[in-house]
Amino acid sequence: MKTVQTFLMIIVSLAGTLSAVAQQQDERTREYLRQEEQRKRSELMRHLDSGVYFMDHSEYTLADEKFRYVLENIKSVPSDLTFYFGKNSYHLNKYKQSIDWLNKYIQLKGTTGQHYQEATEYLKLAETEFVKERTKEAQKAGDVLSANYDIDCGPSGKVSCPVCKGDHVIIRKGAFGDEYKTCPYCDEHGMLTCPEYNKLLRGQLRARQ
Repeated sequence: MKTVQTFLMIIVSLAGTLSAVAQQQDERTREYLRQEEQRKRSELMRHLDSGVYFMDHSEYTLADEKFRYVLENIKSVPSDLTFYFGKNSYHLNKYKQSIDWLNKYIQLKGTTGQHYQEATEYLKLAETEFVKERTKEAQKAGDVLSANYDIDCGPSGKVSCPVCKGDHVIIRKGAFGDEYKTCPYCDEHGMLTCPEYNKLLRGQLRARQ
């Protein structure tokens, strides 16, 4: 009887040991994956910094290569990259692309964004040039539009609704004066969550009931 009890105790102890070892291995694996993800992001940020350096030194084609590399490999696009890519696109005469990305930066960061002033200046320049260009030829193929990417909305996880401009009300001119309609996409504060915002960019966001 004692032999059987001893054997069972050994089995239980061994099972506990194996479980602890497996748990430690899982923790090591998760830690490795976290470190690997951090390493990849750090590498992408170096490419981003290189792109900014090239852009500041008027090497716009090289900057474009760096920015595109980051866009193609990062999971969630940093808000500052929307500004850099928009600004650099202007210098490459990709005005529609520039307008698209600069608008995303302004929507995400608002008037408090570090690059807000410069973003609005480049946006006006790009819009002016795009109007001129549109009269001459159709939009060039190959523009990288932000709707193809998940945009990082920042720590708050929310962004002002671009449909109603954060007012939660849409105003339309009618035959008998202004018509007011509650925005069907945002919450009562005129805000969208980050997932909702990215769905809206893709035309996938359904109107609220």
